[in-house]
Amino acid sequence: MVREIWKRGFTAHRVKYWTSALALSVVAVALAPYAAEAVRSRHRTPAASVRHLPYPQLDWPLEINNSQYLPLAWNDVPGWNDDDQLAAYRTFRASCRPIAAKTDVTPDAKALGDSLRDPCRDARAADLADNAAARAFFERHFEPLKISKLGDADGFVTGYYEPVIDGSRTQNEVYNVPVYRRPSNLFVRGFKQDATSLPNKGPVYRKIGRRKLVPYYDRAEIEDGAIEGRGLEIAWLRNQTDLLFAQIQGSARISLDDGSTVRINYDAYNGHPYTPVGRVLIERGIIPREQMSMQRIRDWMEQNPEGANELRRTNRSYIFFREVQLSEKDEAVGAQGIPLTPGRSIAVDKSLHVYGTPFFITGELPIESEKSKTAFHRLMIAQDTGSAIVGPARADLYFGAGQDAGKVSGRLKHSIQFVMLVPKSLDPVARGRKMPLPDARPSEKIAKLFPQALPKQAAKEAAKDQAKEQDQAKTAAAPSAAKDSKAAAPVAATSAIAVAKPATTVAQNVVAPQPVPLPEARPRLESDRNIRRLRYGRRHRNRR
Repeated sequence: MVREIWKRGFTAHRVKYWTSALALSVVAVALAPYAAEAVRSRHRTPAASVRHLPYPQLDWPLEINNSQYLPLAWNDVPGWNDDDQLAAYRTFRASCRPIAAKTDVTPDAKALGDSLRDPCRDARAADLADNAAARAFFERHFEPLKISKLGDADGFVTGYYEPVIDGSRTQNEVYNVPVYRRPSNLFVRGFKQDATSLPNKGPVYRKIGRRKLVPYYDRAEIEDGAIEGRGLEIAWLRNQTDLLFAQIQGSARISLDDGSTVRINYDAYNGHPYTPVGRVLIERGIIPREQMSMQRIRDWMEQNPEGANELRRTNRSYIFFREVQLSEKDEAVGAQGIPLTPGRSIAVDKSLHVYGTPFFITGELPIESEKSKTAFHRLMIAQDTGSAIVGPARADLYFGAGQDAGKVSGRLKHSIQFVMLVPKSLDPVARGRKMPLPDARPSEKIAKLFPQALPKQAAKEAAKDQAKEQDQAKTAAAPSAAKDSKAAAPVAATSAIAVAKPATTVAQNVVAPQPVPLPEARPRLESDRNIRRLRYGRRHRNRR
């Protein structure tokens, strides 16, 4: 009987039917995950908008500390077509020699890094002799970028030069102020004591014994003879004022009494901060700010020898020199290691900028006279540095050697516009297009629930705002009381209260954001297990 039913249930027609159904079932099972994924994808947020925490480190288009910049077109650079870019091109080619000779493959942490290698490669291959061709070279390889300190519209420039000073190789009654070379006990962390280049910022020590380090002598101690008698004298000068000006400029030509010339350059400093003596004279009311110049400082020091000694020692920084083998035709050597070009070389903050970077400086400066406003539109090359040169748009313009150059550089303390030329490989506009958009701003309701400021910080800010409002109220009340002094006393008191009242209202309205309280902890019940049993029993009783 069973065999008959088995045969009857699986006829040829039924086998064909069951085979087709089984095949369709296998296909449906295989395609089920893909169908579900297609349905989910219709309601899924695009992957591009998902930002996983923590956010990845993004490369900014161009980042220079404490600076702001604005990309410009060449037609928008004032005075660009009025300059002689051929002279700047030759100065730039000179800077390309040490750039091309650099063998250190360590990436530079500065904004431009090694990006000047490509323009330098083309500059060294083409010796241009036409101004139009030089201008086209810079426009082809660079992008103009107006740069300034954060919050300032323009930059700031001063001038420097190479003094020519009388001196002697031997000490005598006329020349008895020593010019010191770097002492052997001067030590900077991370550098060998005989290193050819030491930083011009940061602490400097002297060794006592084998391990003990103490700050190096300051100017007063050195002038009083702390390092004399050790054979460190390069030459001898007439007075301390000549030495101070040589130290401020960083180089000098010493015309010896035998007719020869000694060239000295900056080598190291003693680690103490630089204090401009001109600023001290202004703060003491001795020389007005608008009349300040190097010549005025020198004249005052010569007329007040005792005051000059005290003034000079307010600047605790002291410079040590090295003798360089240069002819009288050669210019002073900058920090990049090449001779400077008068009118084309500048000193910049080496912690921010790379040597060889072109800067177009445009504005008005008193070049011809102290009160003149000469149009200054000139492409300059960064080839030097200085301890007083700090900031993204701060430069010292080099004007050459001698008295005339000293007069021009001594009266420069002016705001002016800086346009930095950035290699096109670092074009901030092109690189900025690749940056992802920021996350959407949270709603006002969420922002109130989760304030970004900490309660302590918010309270401090509220207190500062309250004090500021009260000061403003007092300042506003004082002129009002003085103006209405002839009025009756009750009226004056009423007006003062009326002025002070809004400030109190503003201060009372300042509410420090409170932290969002955490939910209370869930209570722990002793008979937790019994409760679960009762719930289980109720659930099953209801099913019956």
